[in-house]
Amino acid sequence: MPSQAMSLGDHLRAWRRLRRMSQLDLALEAEISARHLSFIETGRSRASREMVLRLAGQLEAPPRQANAMLIAAGYAPVFPERALDDPALSEARAMVEVILKGQAPYPAFALDRGWNVVAANAALPELFEGVSPALLAGQVNAMRISLHPEGLAPRIVNFAEWREHLISRLRRQVAMTADPVVGELLDEVAAYPTPRGAGRPTAIPDAQSVAVPLKISTSLGVLSFLSTTTVFGTPLDVTLSELALELFFAADAATDAAVRGAAKAQVMAAE
Repeated sequence: MPSQAMSLGDHLRAWRRLRRMSQLDLALEAEISARHLSFIETGRSRASREMVLRLAGQLEAPPRQANAMLIAAGYAPVFPERALDDPALSEARAMVEVILKGQAPYPAFALDRGWNVVAANAALPELFEGVSPALLAGQVNAMRISLHPEGLAPRIVNFAEWREHLISRLRRQVAMTADPVVGELLDEVAAYPTPRGAGRPTAIPDAQSVAVPLKISTSLGVLSFLSTTTVFGTPLDVTLSELALELFFAADAATDAAVRGAAKAQVMAAE
């Protein structure tokens, strides 16, 4: 996987392999000669800052990796990386909070590139019943809490189906970004044992499946959710480019009634 310790040529070759592009393919897409690209990859020619960005764009390298290419070529990174609570991202943070709040009474989470929860709407606390305090301490990781045998896994009715869905998402993310952080997370959660008492699916979904529901047993009964992921369209910040909003919706009328009833009861108890 690409890293900032590699030369620009190393980065380009690694990304071409990842995208299954030959030198000629990339040269044609970037509208330069194959000879010029060959010289850049071997270090015989120094690429301009604009050329590095053009090649990164044609390779669909995310902002973090584009920055690494620039650094390898001897240039300063162009995409800033700031914490989500940085004043410069206040407008984006406000948008995230509006979306998360508006999703209530259904759960909604803002996740960073490593699936760490950086914001949530705290809806449906029943979802986390019985989860090990160790998994809830510090920064919560959505993948770990979902697939760990001391997390949600024992109560997921369609565990094998849901696990395959999440593992597939991680694999696609690694294939698209070559991010070592995501690769390490994939290796970790894929090695988790199947928890005792975890539900078994009737079938593993095939490629034609439209959506995979999360079916989980709670004190409110078995709830079924569908999820959708929202990302920022064309962010010019590394943090925003890697931020994903995971929003859950009721997959059936019974879940809708149970979740809305629990939320109403919680409000009445607080009054």
